[in-house]
Amino acid sequence: MSDEVALRIEGALAHLTISNVDSRNALTWRMYDQLAAACDTVAGNPELRVLLLRGDGAAFAAGTDIGQFADFRDGEDGVRYEHRVAQVLDRLAGLGIAVVAVVEGPAVGAGLALVAICDLVIATPDAVFGAPVARTVGNCLPPVTIGRLYASLGRSATLSMLLTARLVSADEAHRAGLVHEVVDRTELDPRVSEIVADICRCAPLSIAAIKEADRRLAAPSGQVEFDDVFRACYGSSDFHEGVQAFLDKRPAVWKGR
Repeated sequence: MSDEVALRIEGALAHLTISNVDSRNALTWRMYDQLAAACDTVAGNPELRVLLLRGDGAAFAAGTDIGQFADFRDGEDGVRYEHRVAQVLDRLAGLGIAVVAVVEGPAVGAGLALVAICDLVIATPDAVFGAPVARTVGNCLPPVTIGRLYASLGRSATLSMLLTARLVSADEAHRAGLVHEVVDRTELDPRVSEIVADICRCAPLSIAAIKEADRRLAAPSGQVEFDDVFRACYGSSDFHEGVQAFLDKRPAVWKGR
């Protein structure tokens, strides 16, 4: 299969690779299921200290595979989709070990949501971040993801990025606080290894306690009812037009209904 999320374990380090190269690592339903299963495996292994999350090839992850949205018939399909993805993201966010994202190329849409969950983000200079759904497909982001972006990028930078549907460079994301460090590709793997070694020297229970404190502090910002908004966006004519326009490789014609 060309679409997969592959888990490889080396001692205290878990490598999780998002791979759907022909679609810039866009996530399919199968890949979301594999990501959830990988999180369960990691959570059940007490020897692990760090999870490295990265994309295969020249992209981190270009969101959800838009072709799957063509089967959506009404707003309830959108609600079910958002709940399904939220469950997967919650599993990743709930891990008691450090989660480090290594980002090369685009991390957009669901790729950005994954990055926002990670504890540390190491990016190459060509990395870009964003969720241009207002320009591309016409759906929406869940409050919990926007809340995580507020915490890392700041409210002003987050709203500017989302409302203008623009992509943020690695340097801009670093200045704002989403990215921990920008590293040239030639130095990337050695630097990541250094960071992993630093984390692995720390007490596992201390790391788990820091992760749990962060999770509890961040939780209130996303605990709002939003199914009515999901229903309105995914059930709209604009959403169906956005999906078809994306698949046709043409600009969408928005009607606001």
